[in-house]
Amino acid sequence: MRKKNLLFTLLFTLFFSALSVAGAWGEVPAVQKTKDGYVIIDTLGLKKLLDTEPTDIVVVDARNPEEYQEVHIKGAINVPQKKFKKYDHLLPKEKSSRIVFYCNGIKCGKSRKAAKAALKMGYERIFVYAEGMPVWEEKGMPIYAGPDYEKRIETDKLSPEELNTLIQSKANTFTVVDVRDPEEFNKGHIPGAINIPSPTFASQSEVLDKDKQIIVYCNGGGRSYNAYRKLMKLGYKDIRQTLFFDWQEAGLPVEKSEE
Repeated sequence: MRKKNLLFTLLFTLFFSALSVAGAWGEVPAVQKTKDGYVIIDTLGLKKLLDTEPTDIVVVDARNPEEYQEVHIKGAINVPQKKFKKYDHLLPKEKSSRIVFYCNGIKCGKSRKAAKAALKMGYERIFVYAEGMPVWEEKGMPIYAGPDYEKRIETDKLSPEELNTLIQSKANTFTVVDVRDPEEFNKGHIPGAINIPSPTFASQSEVLDKDKQIIVYCNGGGRSYNAYRKLMKLGYKDIRQTLFFDWQEAGLPVEKSEE
């Protein structure tokens, strides 16, 4: 009976805490208030805010101006976190305004740092869209695309022989990522590879260690090229690309996941 009472008390407290946050911050789905005072909001939550209350929300891109000019959330303003004091006059005058900061995903700290700076300025309702630009873009949400958005990049290629040597070394300094569909992955993949399908690559990329080399591949190069670009936008520095077709042509071993 005592355990039941304790459980009831805990649920009761959590319920009214949630009501308290909702009352203070407005109707915001999927929120999580942090100890630093800002609220984490997800993609659907931000989309709902922009759809229902676009004039009451200020979305702030905390990345550098070059990234902002290439692509940003439609309607967002740019207040670079590294030059926050220089640009903070762009923020609304009303301290009760709802402001959403974002940058390049879960592992990007610029939006959180900017949020803390805004709180110190006296702003009361600060949000962080932690999933950031790569996930927003990946999910087909409204964006502004600059003239360099479609500019082709040159990927750093890795030959099958070089990759095989790396795998045989058993070094813990890299991760091989198959960006094809799960069905393709299960039928045959490079030994030791993990599967993060291209359509949801950015939203699942938090499992990847930024301190390791990330090697992406697909069959012909198209999907792994897109994953490569997403990794660049997410702030990964050491990225390589290879092809499963070349791996097979070289007669190298293929691992299967099917029973």
